[in-house]
Amino acid sequence: MTDSGDLAIPDDYGSFLDSLKERVRSAQAQARRTVNTQLISLYWSIGQDILTRQEMDGWGSGVIGRLAQDLRAEFPDMKGLSRSNLFYMRGFAAAWPEPIVQQAVGQLPWGHITVLLDKKLGHDARNWYAAAAVEHGWSRNVLMNMIMSKTLERSGAAPSNFAQQLVAPDSELAQQIAKDPYNFEFLGLSGEVAERDLEQRLMDRMVETLRELGPGFAFVGRQMHFDVDGDDFYLDLLFFHVEQLRYVVIELKTGKFKPDHVGQLQFYIALVEDRLRRKAHAPTVGILVCGSHKDHTVRYALNQSGAPMAVSSYTYETLPSNEKAALPSENDLVTALDWAQDPAPQD
Repeated sequence: MTDSGDLAIPDDYGSFLDSLKERVRSAQAQARRTVNTQLISLYWSIGQDILTRQEMDGWGSGVIGRLAQDLRAEFPDMKGLSRSNLFYMRGFAAAWPEPIVQQAVGQLPWGHITVLLDKKLGHDARNWYAAAAVEHGWSRNVLMNMIMSKTLERSGAAPSNFAQQLVAPDSELAQQIAKDPYNFEFLGLSGEVAERDLEQRLMDRMVETLRELGPGFAFVGRQMHFDVDGDDFYLDLLFFHVEQLRYVVIELKTGKFKPDHVGQLQFYIALVEDRLRRKAHAPTVGILVCGSHKDHTVRYALNQSGAPMAVSSYTYETLPSNEKAALPSENDLVTALDWAQDPAPQD
């Protein structure tokens, strides 16, 4: 027992208090999720009813505007009943015609859903981004950034020999983590740069680098040193994919792809396999990131490789000016996991 003034405090009081705090926070988070699910279901049902009325009775925008006025008069303290939001609800029901309770989108905050509707995505793309946002806890700003940078289109697009070097389904999993091209616009570079400069910028902006690589990547080391019979070798970048339990070797080449790059990357993969990989780990894969490449040249080179690897290019290309202006600031992006603090529904 310890004394605090006149009160005797048990020795384990601190740990007990911490456990109660965590229990309260967990209950609060669960309550927010429950309220959000109910709200999203309400919005979907309103949108579905508006769609039905428009089809059956020919309701126009004027009627929807009057409906918004009457609802806000009845529920003045409830946000989200504006005319524009009713149109979003209509679009929501049209985009997801089936009940959304069991769908990924039904677990998202309303602000996320309006982003998916604004971007005019196809059915499959909407569902992919919705599921990814739920799985990885993307904030609304991060979701917007992922859509603008065409993450879906680039994921798994890099030419590789994974299908030949890895057994299914491991080959399909490995392919998912290789993008083409990688968008390094956040580095603030342009044109030709030295490989060490590119590497240093990627390290300086590690939060954005990991986000661009994709979910699941953890940084292991830069210029990893290996001694082989007295000779020194330095691997550019080493990551570990925590979901697939595999090392990912990344080599940077600022110029055009050359077939002899494959041999160097294969050598580093072999070193990681021998020195670092454990029995529980999936096979190590390599990704060569270069300034440019031609698919036919890459495929000829990879066909002769004995290690699983992919080749990708990178770009500094900027987004269209109107979309660039809509992107969140760097500070906003760093706060990527603001799931519980997501803004209230739009008014």
